[in-house]
Amino acid sequence: MTTPAASEVTHTILSFDDLNGWAEDDHEAALSVFLDTCGDMPDPDWRGVCAVARHQTNAKTFFELFFRPVLIEDGQDMLFTGYFEPELRGSRTRGGPYQYPLYRLPEEASSGSTWFSRRDIEEQALLDDRGLEIAWIDDPVDVYFLQVQGSGRVKLPDGSYLRVGYGGKNGHNYRSIGQELVRQGVYEPHQVSAQVIRNWVKRNPEEGAELLRHNPSYVFFREVSEVPADKGPLGAMNRSITAMRSIAVDPAHTPLGAPVWIEKGGQGPLRQLMVAQDTGSAIKGAQRADIFFGTGHKAGRAAGRVRDPGRMVVLMPIQRAYALAPDI
Repeated sequence: MTTPAASEVTHTILSFDDLNGWAEDDHEAALSVFLDTCGDMPDPDWRGVCAVARHQTNAKTFFELFFRPVLIEDGQDMLFTGYFEPELRGSRTRGGPYQYPLYRLPEEASSGSTWFSRRDIEEQALLDDRGLEIAWIDDPVDVYFLQVQGSGRVKLPDGSYLRVGYGGKNGHNYRSIGQELVRQGVYEPHQVSAQVIRNWVKRNPEEGAELLRHNPSYVFFREVSEVPADKGPLGAMNRSITAMRSIAVDPAHTPLGAPVWIEKGGQGPLRQLMVAQDTGSAIKGAQRADIFFGTGHKAGRAAGRVRDPGRMVVLMPIQRAYALAPDI
């Protein structure tokens, strides 16, 4: 098969026998996650299979009868990464160790145009004393990484939880502080991870604060505590996502809500049916996916280790699959 040019997108219909490990997966678990969001898919083809899905007693047979696996390629190699929902320690009021705020979006930054940079916001105290604080966190590095992730869960002193989601940003492009540490010669590229950055900033508080300001992008939050603490955070479909069954994709190639078969290589290989329920600013391309690992530090460590090759195959309703590959 000729490798397509980067700008050319190809669609190849496969059989379920072509999916490595298909027979061994827990299809019932995947069907349950598919049902969480398929009712929100606007296309009639998807609404039809969703209606059928609600009355299935054999998930594997359902997927095999009503879908066809479609390999979508754009000339770029597959890349799997991982993401997670951070869990922070915080309080609704300032005091003791809780000194670092999570802010709501200020009105003047809501137009979508470029506003002040991270450095401006912090050094000029532009958000102080405006009543925009949702919560106060005990670690400024946790606040920074929460902004990178876009959503998280805050454990309050009484043991209850507050969940926050993405509420907007200041319009500046994201710049990697990991790459900046490499540029400065502090680390080699293969040494950089979220935990390594976290430890370096804690060991070097003044230089660490300056490093964080290298990224001019600043993210604001909104409270989404209507999502129960035992459920995952809201994804791009405004529904809770599920650890190890939800992935973030590029919706230009993969419909949000679609089942996606992944074959991830590297350490901890995965052969599993996921559901495309989220997106991300770095997730671009037909063969690009971010696997949701769950909530908390353990999930974060697992997600941070993932940067692996493989392939992903989108399950499409039969008519839609053959419309994408009319030469079959």
